[in-house]
Amino acid sequence: MKLLLIELNEINFEVAKKYISSGNKLNSFQKMIINDLQETSAEESYEHLEPWIQWPSIHTGLKYKEHNVFRLGDFVNCKEDQLFEKIENAGFKVGSISAMNATNRLKNPSYFIPDPWTETATDGSFLSKALSDAISQTVNDNSKSKITFKSIISLITATLVLVNPFKLPKLFFFGISSIAKPWRKALFLDLLLHEIHKTLIKRKNPDFSTIFYNAGAHIQHHYFFNSEFSNKNLKNPTWYIGKEYDPVLEMLKVYDNILEYYLNNPEYEVIIATGLSQKPFEDIKFYYRLIDHEKFLNKLGINYLRVQPRMSRDFLISFENVEDALICERILKRILVNNSKNLFGEVDNRGKDLFVVLTYPHEITEETFFTLNGKDIMLKDFVTFVAIKNGEHQSKGYAYFSNKLHKHMPKNNSHVSEIHNAITGYFQI
Repeated sequence: MKLLLIELNEINFEVAKKYISSGNKLNSFQKMIINDLQETSAEESYEHLEPWIQWPSIHTGLKYKEHNVFRLGDFVNCKEDQLFEKIENAGFKVGSISAMNATNRLKNPSYFIPDPWTETATDGSFLSKALSDAISQTVNDNSKSKITFKSIISLITATLVLVNPFKLPKLFFFGISSIAKPWRKALFLDLLLHEIHKTLIKRKNPDFSTIFYNAGAHIQHHYFFNSEFSNKNLKNPTWYIGKEYDPVLEMLKVYDNILEYYLNNPEYEVIIATGLSQKPFEDIKFYYRLIDHEKFLNKLGINYLRVQPRMSRDFLISFENVEDALICERILKRILVNNSKNLFGEVDNRGKDLFVVLTYPHEITEETFFTLNGKDIMLKDFVTFVAIKNGEHQSKGYAYFSNKLHKHMPKNNSHVSEIHNAITGYFQI
């Protein structure tokens, strides 16, 4: 039997149980919960509870202290072997769609579409390249609600070629309704990738395939307070989202339908894993992102080679030499908002690169400023609002193994890296 690894990023199954108990019909989640759903664990330190750390652990079978991949997109610098090439080297066909922080080192992939934040090659086909570029542009410009004409054409082309025509009305509904209900943009992307994955596993028939779904993580981070099972004392303001909406329940219903396909596919065994999970946050914290990273760095007079936006508030700046990087590091660390709090609380110097996170946690208004060369600069001109933090990471994750994988599955509450061994054991590698 062939095997599917479904990467259902950060979903909290305890919350799904509560929705089921309150009368919501979530048959796929209920089936997994009833049939020996395993709990997994991740790192103990909160700063290491990041999906771009946990998924490489699953892909390599190594804990963070062993693979040392700390940032999103950094697996390209890691020499450890992943599931993908291990399985291919054993003589099997491999496909992958958007696996987080994974690098394409396959010799002849059935298909390979990287995640939107990792600079690695696709499988080389025209559709995969066009789709990868479009998804990367759309995801990284999400906070600006910007999608280029080229990306629109690429997404339409891939949809017409790779999606069952009977599924187009549903995709159209989520795409159009996301204008008024922005959480549906993430659901649209996951539904699109799901339909593409269904087509590719039928056409290419790989022995092992994985797909990464991120809408649930995004929605929990941004809208957990709207769930009836969240913190009753913290609610999102009505200018952010109406209190009548519950994107968490909507997301679970969409995923329930997606998972039904995998759970009932007779040609594949399946592992469904979350990596880690989220719980409702216990404070109010605002997330912002630079509108134009190059424009901001130019305003500061920084000499750099290029800047690469990563997920949400993160970006990577590359320099010609270590001296320019040090100068930039000093400048960024000195930027105080309203003369009190750092704008960039994380500046990770890697020699000729800086990994930077915009950490300022408070609402940015018309009066919010930073000082440059003795002059007050209005911060609102350079940032765009991303979200109010609603969910935070926790070590607990979940994993479901279909019947023929039970003899390979790790013990309950094992580290997520043990999922790797279950997969290699299944393929007798």
